[in-house]
Amino acid sequence: MATPNKEWSKLEVRAVVRFLFSKGTEPSEIHKQIAETYGEGAMSRSRVYQWCTWFGEGRTSLGDEPKSGRPKTSTNEENTTRVDELIRCDRRMKIRESALKLEIPKSTVHEIVHDTLGYRKVSARWVPKMLTDSRWASR
Repeated sequence: MATPNKEWSKLEVRAVVRFLFSKGTEPSEIHKQIAETYGEGAMSRSRVYQWCTWFGEGRTSLGDEPKSGRPKTSTNEENTTRVDELIRCDRRMKIRESALKLEIPKSTVHEIVHDTLGYRKVSARWVPKMLTDSRWASR
């Protein structure tokens, strides 16, 4: 048995499934060949069967279908700037207060403060996680 290929993409594996399926190979055999070539983690047996079903129904695209639901719009540059300015004016402001003042969801403000801006609460004040970061050195 050959050493499994450690670098692969979802689209590459899906293309192999489509190719083997179009040649008439059974889904169980396709999964076996993918597991031998790409490793067990490349695609599960049930996913191989699902893709074979889709290709049998006429699907030609290898990419993911667009997701349903509302797109994420609150975490944008404008809101990030507004939250940053609000925190710089009052470092003791709570996330709930910021959300009410800016009229955006509390979870969005939390994501902006912690993930985007990199602040954390120290002694009831918002401070940058890394004071040596280049964006703080110039201010």
